[in-house]
This record gives sequence, C-alpha cells and structure tokens, in this order.
Amino acid sequence: MTYQPDERIALEHTNDPHTLLRPGDEGTVRGYDPDQRIVTVDWDSGSRLAMVLDAGDRIRRTGHVAPPDTAWQQALDALRAAGATAGNEAAQWWAQDVIGGRAHGNVAATARRILGALDDGDPEVLDGLPAADRYAQAHDRDRYAEAAPDGAPTWIELTGGRRDETRWAWCDGFDQGVTDEVARQCRILLSPTGDDRDLSHLHPKQVRIGGPGVFAGDWSWTPNDDGEMRIPVGFIGTLVATWNGWAVFTCTRQVAEAIVADQHAARDRYRQHLADQGVTGSDLDDLVDESRARMCFDGDVIDVDESRVHSDPEAVQRIAPNADGEYIVMGWAWTWIPVHPYDCDRLAGDIPDSGEQRQAAPTAHDPATSHDDPQPRSEHAHARRP
Repeated sequence: MTYQPDERIALEHTNDPHTLLRPGDEGTVRGYDPDQRIVTVDWDSGSRLAMVLDAGDRIRRTGHVAPPDTAWQQALDALRAAGATAGNEAAQWWAQDVIGGRAHGNVAATARRILGALDDGDPEVLDGLPAADRYAQAHDRDRYAEAAPDGAPTWIELTGGRRDETRWAWCDGFDQGVTDEVARQCRILLSPTGDDRDLSHLHPKQVRIGGPGVFAGDWSWTPNDDGEMRIPVGFIGTLVATWNGWAVFTCTRQVAEAIVADQHAARDRYRQHLADQGVTGSDLDDLVDESRARMCFDGDVIDVDESRVHSDPEAVQRIAPNADGEYIVMGWAWTWIPVHPYDCDRLAGDIPDSGEQRQAAPTAHDPATSHDDPQPRSEHAHARRP
C-alpha cells in the first residue's frame, strides 16, 4: 500500500507513548518513503509525528483529499518573495566585500570561480554565500505578519507544522534571492557587453553544430595590465563544421568586418613592435607581410593574401558571402576555437537568445582540405595564425 501527498488519513494505532494523538485523529499525508515504509503527516492538531508502519503504527485512508488552500499558498508565496528581497539585499552587501569596491586582488577571477561554483554546486564556494538559518524561530512571527496577504490565517490560527512551513518558505526565498543576485553581480563584472545578461548558453561546452558560439583564434590570448590572459575580442557566429579539432563558423557581415579590422590591428601592433626594435623601410614592410596576412573587403568579398606568409604565390583567397549573406572567414585554414564570452573584453556581433538553434547550412569546403580528413592537403591550409 502506498500513500500520496495530500491524501487524508486517520490514526488507528501508534506505539509512541508520548504523543497526544489519539485513534481517530486525522491528518494530511506530506510524503511517503516506500523503502522504509514511513508516512510523514501534517496532523490537524499540529503534530508532525511520522507513522512508521513496520514498527506497528497503523493508519487508514478517510477517502478524502485535502482541498487546496489558496489563501495559505498565497501566504507562502508572499513569504518566499519577502525572503528573496532580503536575500537580494544581503547578496549586494556580500558582493561589495568579495567582488566589489571593498574587495582586493583579482576580482574577475573570483567572479568566474563563483559562477562556476553556482553551475556545479561546489559546496566550498556556496557555503561562503549569505545563508538563512532554517532552524532559528525568533523572527517567524514578525516575518509572517509583514508578508501574509489579506485573507491569510493569523499567526495564532496556524498549527505548529504550518509555522515551520512559513520559516522554510522565507528561507527558500532568501537563498534563491542570494543565488540570483550573486550570479547577476558576477555577470556584470565579467560581461563583455556591460550588462547582466546570462551568457552561460554560449559557454564553449554548450556549442554544437548548428548552434551559436563565441569564437576566437587560439593565438588570441593576450595578457592585460594585471597579467591576466584575456581575449581582446570574441566573434559571434554559428558553428557549422570542425576540422582537426578546430572550429569552422559562419558569421554576419558585421562580424566579418570586425575580423578584418582585428587583422589590421594585429598587423599594426606587430609593425610597431618591429619599429620599436629599430626595423625600418622595406625590411619593416616585408617582415609584417611575412608574419601577418593582408586582408580587406573588395565590395562584398574578402580578399586574403597569405602569399608572403607561406612563400606561396597561390596562397590567396577571395571569400564571398553565402546565400544568407554570411561569411566563413578562413574556415579550414586558421585555428579558430569556441571561447567563453567572459574571457573576452568585448564581443563582435549580436548576442543570440538562449536556446537559439538552426540547421547548419551546407558549407563549401576549403579547396585545400576537408574537415573529414585527418590531415590537410597543403602546407598553407593549416596556418595557426595569419
């Protein structure tokens, strides 16, 4: 025999010598453990005595199901909302000491660790967040009086079991409020977009063929002023293929222009680096061209000249948009990887909504290689960086 929550039962016999329950007393089933044959009950008298059926306790169904108590559920919902507000405020104070104005050290690394712990449920980090005391009863009456809506039972009318429920509802709301606000504060700190949008759906582990992601070259990691390795710009696109472990993605004209601009910036930085070392004239131009590809738009087509990089006059490409007006910029050639948006200083492109997925469009293979081949078929087809 099993028992379902909200079933009404009556006591026939119990071996507990201390209970004030008597045969015929009624209650509502809160839960049933079939392995241990224990029925947890909210007795109408306020008792929370559980029935251990294998120890001789006996109950019977009354044939009724407890009707929904709308006013009571509204009271619990109001308590959860009040707890969430308190948790939100506690998290804001906590954040100031840990990742905010009163914090010290690498707060970005701390924020990343906290977000990871929230996703993984790491107790070492979660135990350090503000938490409600689920067993302290001192404020139960006041919290109920402040939050309970009109029509809810008064505190005096509540059974002992329902008074406990008010505390748990408030504490559940508090803990959820803390978690939500801590995550929001961390996202703001790490966000390359300057807002609190949740970008967890763009985590590299979430990227699938036909789905969105943030991409950068594996060469892109650069130390910032604090010595932390960062990616100056991440490019938003749709993963359409992989080859030898690298990503091939489509992107909009806006993102393609950002990739071209980033290439120009890379050439300028390298030129300045060489100039600082005393390189001048044609030697300077030659060394830049031998290290970084030339890339520019010619109308709607991207011209990429890597002939000097690979000492191969045929290492020149013209990348045209596909039927949807999107580009595959150096797919099957440069070593692109999906990256975490929080590792980027900024993002190029429109951020997709969570769950956005599309059928991967057919992609034209680079003539030099196929993503199904274990090895590329030309020397310049697997360039790590232009």
